[in-house]
Amino acid sequence: MVFAQRLSFVLVFFFTLVTSAQTDSTTTVVDSVPAVTTGDDFVKKLAELEKQRFADSIRRADLEARLDAVSSTNNRERTQLEAQLKQFETKESELLEKKRLQIESLKKTTRGFPVAGFEDDTLFLIYNRLGSFSAQERANAISSRIKRLTETLEFFSDSLKVNENEATVDVIYGNQTIASVTEVDALWFETTPLALATSYKEIIADAVTVYKEEHSLINLLKSIGMALLVIIVMGLIIKYVLRLFRWTALKIQRQKHKRLKAVTVKNYTLLDTERQVHVLLLINRILKWVTVLLAIYIALPLIFGFFPQTEAFAHELLGYIINPIKGIFLAIWNYLPNIFAIVVIIVVFRLLLKFLNFLKVEIAEGRLTFNGFYPDWANPTYQLVRVLVIAFAFVVIFPYLPGSESPVFQGISVFLGFLFTFGSAGSLSNVIAGLVLTYMRLFKIGDRVKIGEIVGDVIEKSSLVTRVRTPKNEIISIPNSTVMSSHTINYSSDAPEKGLIIHTTVTIGYDIPWKVMHQTLIDAALRTDLVLKDPQPFVLQTSLEDFYVAYQINAYVREANKQASIYSNLHQNIQDVCNENGIEILSPHYRAARDGNQSTIPSDYLPKDYVAPSFNVKTQSDSKKSE
Repeated sequence: MVFAQRLSFVLVFFFTLVTSAQTDSTTTVVDSVPAVTTGDDFVKKLAELEKQRFADSIRRADLEARLDAVSSTNNRERTQLEAQLKQFETKESELLEKKRLQIESLKKTTRGFPVAGFEDDTLFLIYNRLGSFSAQERANAISSRIKRLTETLEFFSDSLKVNENEATVDVIYGNQTIASVTEVDALWFETTPLALATSYKEIIADAVTVYKEEHSLINLLKSIGMALLVIIVMGLIIKYVLRLFRWTALKIQRQKHKRLKAVTVKNYTLLDTERQVHVLLLINRILKWVTVLLAIYIALPLIFGFFPQTEAFAHELLGYIINPIKGIFLAIWNYLPNIFAIVVIIVVFRLLLKFLNFLKVEIAEGRLTFNGFYPDWANPTYQLVRVLVIAFAFVVIFPYLPGSESPVFQGISVFLGFLFTFGSAGSLSNVIAGLVLTYMRLFKIGDRVKIGEIVGDVIEKSSLVTRVRTPKNEIISIPNSTVMSSHTINYSSDAPEKGLIIHTTVTIGYDIPWKVMHQTLIDAALRTDLVLKDPQPFVLQTSLEDFYVAYQINAYVREANKQASIYSNLHQNIQDVCNENGIEILSPHYRAARDGNQSTIPSDYLPKDYVAPSFNVKTQSDSKKSE
């Protein structure tokens, strides 16, 4: 009998080793998790320790059998056998300690597989394989066996038993094994196999008992009653909510011509009373249905929560509301440090911009001066520096923005930058030209200029265009790039200090002495309003033509923007003074007749006795004779 037990134990041991070796090579196929969860190196060491322990247990059983067979008179052999048994006991305790240390190392990297209850809640965890079953397969098998216990009509927790075997301690119900616990399983929880199996039995019994009670007829009737009560209460709530919003709608309509007044911005009526009533009624209607739907949505989880079969669905429905709200508050809470950082950065840069604005005002008003820096440069320089400061602030703030590390956010930023760069090439050229014009100081607001063929007063200088008002009160917008590529004449830049020379030309015949004409033109200029007496006007003779002389009168003025009226008055005065001095303003042309009988051929080519014929004059009598 003893030999048969030993033989069966040896066969079971070698069968376990063979199946373990086979399942080790196929673990990655059977298990749904990678091999790292079982710790291959540690598992192999555990297998070696288990193999050695089984071999020692066989030899120990043999020694115990021999010790039983030795007669009581053979003390020497009995002592030797007892000493050998004691060595095996010491060796077994050492192997057990090695196993414990190996498992302690496995706990750092290995996760357990849950044994699920009836509502998919975790009853306990399985970490170790058993024979050909992986830890996951063991957990799934135990879960299915526990769920089958509910199929029995009568379940008694006392029917669950703990049965100790040679290699395992089993939790059984009737003839069915629910779970098996090995020594390695117990080492994971630092207890004995019997204690672990007992705890498993109590957990299983409690889970089945609770499930049976929850699904009993009495509990079902209680759940139905509670659900009906919730439905009635919810119906009353919805009824009074609808009545409340109906009352608020009537209240809004009654305030149409009382408290509700038109909202105006300057002279524009943004919202009249009719529109306000319509908007408020729409908001009232939206709030009504949102409140009703929210009440129904809250009632559904309460009703589902009364029934065990739908309790999980109730938690899921509540999660649809609670989880997003929780996620929003957690996101805001986690984002608070970034918000504080952004606020500090914004405050610092706003103070910097205020300081730069203070410098701009001081320079523009002349209280603060720098060599080579003109006051009219203050505002454009401030605007340029302001853009650079804001851009730098955005660069500093960008890492703190939510989603800044997202590839989608970065891709959109690059795409928008690409569109801005290539879509505004012309605009950028105008902006750059505007900056160049500002620092070139070609003109300022109010200057009379000539840009290309356009003459007028500058009324606006923007980053893109320059606007000019012509003497005919026409507004012409000229792109800054066009201004840069055209020649520009500024009539006003030196007029206040040095004066602007206006000039006009008059052609007079040679019969008028030039001195008289000079004085006449100077007198006409001095009579003209806005013409300066000092420097004195002067006359230039610009050409001596065949029949007349060209006199150019030049006079100094300071009001460059009034050239049209000054020229008109000057021309009137020239006419008046010339008339007073008896000078005709005309350009005479002279014609002379010659004796055409003389040949134009040079005399060297004519005969020596050549005589130019005289004029032939016919009288009336000679013509009658010829008839």
